[in-house]
Amino acid sequence: MFTSFILSRVRAYLKYRETVRELSRLTDRELEDIGVARFQIDGIARTTHAA
Repeated sequence: MFTSFILSRVRAYLKYRETVRELSRLTDRELEDIGVARFQIDGIARTTHAA
């Protein structure tokens, strides 16, 4: 049970990092097109992949 909890946290963190990485690669114009400001990237990734 503890192991599955740890694994789920690790998976959530990896998905969070992937989301941050992908959004960070976008230009400001591309982010604007999808309605996201650069300062919002971390918050979006955290709420999307909260475990």
